[in-house]
Amino acid sequence: MLLDPELHYLDNAATTMVDPEVAGAIHEALLKDWANPSSLYEPAVETHEALTTARGQIARTLGCQAKDLYFTSCGSESNNLAVQGLAMARKNWGSKIVVSGFEHPSVQRPIRALKDRGFEVVEILPEADGHLDVAKLAAEVDKNTVLVSCMAVNNETGTLQDIAALSTAVKAKNSRCAVHVDAVQAWLRIPIDLKKWKNVDTLSVSGHKVHAPKGIGALFIRDSVRQTLCPPYLGGHQERGLRPGTENTPYIVGLGLAAAKGAKNLSDRNAHICALNAQLRTGLEELAQQAPITLNSPADAVPEVLNFSTNCVNSQTFIEYLSGRHIYISGGSACDKGEPSHTLLAMGCADLTVRTALRVSFCADNTAEDVDALVELISEVQSSTADAVRLGKEQIPIEIIKERFRQLTQMHVAYILDSLRTTTTQINNIKAYLLTALYNAPTTMGFFYSAQVRHDFGRK
Repeated sequence: MLLDPELHYLDNAATTMVDPEVAGAIHEALLKDWANPSSLYEPAVETHEALTTARGQIARTLGCQAKDLYFTSCGSESNNLAVQGLAMARKNWGSKIVVSGFEHPSVQRPIRALKDRGFEVVEILPEADGHLDVAKLAAEVDKNTVLVSCMAVNNETGTLQDIAALSTAVKAKNSRCAVHVDAVQAWLRIPIDLKKWKNVDTLSVSGHKVHAPKGIGALFIRDSVRQTLCPPYLGGHQERGLRPGTENTPYIVGLGLAAAKGAKNLSDRNAHICALNAQLRTGLEELAQQAPITLNSPADAVPEVLNFSTNCVNSQTFIEYLSGRHIYISGGSACDKGEPSHTLLAMGCADLTVRTALRVSFCADNTAEDVDALVELISEVQSSTADAVRLGKEQIPIEIIKERFRQLTQMHVAYILDSLRTTTTQINNIKAYLLTALYNAPTTMGFFYSAQVRHDFGRK
């Protein structure tokens, strides 16, 4: 699927490339299934059948009935619909919400909004390895608790939570309490069987994490709680009245195909990704013998995600440096837009660990060459045995360079990018240019912007 062999895309937890076969099915549906599926004439009936087929394809990957699946625009909408809908439906008898301390913003922020509306919110922080203590969470559940929310797989560290045990413990304390699971990073990465997760009331998934397009997701709502969920939208009867608006049939068709392909290839895919994860762990562990690299993902995390810290260079600086070499990774959740990882902070990680954290996330299209390219460049910066590095005409001690890199912020990176965009000088060695520019950024950025201000105001 990756058409450019020079491109090493390792940020699949942020988004995946659309499968060409899925894109083809969407294109066909745009032309074929054009009718409104709520209408009664023949083309509309055919479009409705396309929806039914896709709903069944997705349901089979989750071990649930097709009628319990509701299409949304994305995982974030699914989370909002579930969290707010479940809590507001129960406010007449309870006001307490228990949530993990590492949820995605699409769960965190709706819950904060509910807190502003009078709900009591209790956050359970993870242990140092990122796992949630089920007993600690269950201890906070009482007769006043209306909702418990916990993601199945953490998007930043890949940590896998014991959803079966957690949901069972919650229902044992309060059978009326609703349990929501954000499964966006878990779907088609681990087996999900909602017949076994019988105490989970709602569960969200998203298309663009599984090689379907952005703009499509789904929400499982167990039939026993459907009547007690307050939807935030009002409109037509689509999606059994819980998510009104004419369905996005082509994207739903694409989501169904992506689900079917993902389920069929799950075993082979996992074996391939496990091998890539092991290769990267080995490479980082070898580097760690000479440099202070920290692995933040536990050994039993899903193999798709590996989070580590260089303890040397700020995340954004390292990401931009790697980007210049066509290696694309992240510092954590894409939705946090460069903010320090709230997951690592919740785990109690040291400040330097948080500031220098990097996340690699694999898909089935990644190769051993992708891993080799990443490890090689990390080694260049992190584990250089040279006493000094040439920057311009000077030999700078490597420890001074590393210390300077620790001072870099996102503003410094933005300054470098501004300089790259505006320079008229031909850059022959981009690596050398970036190293020099990053090293000098803390001392040159202030002068640059001061000069710009003086120029703008006509002063010298």
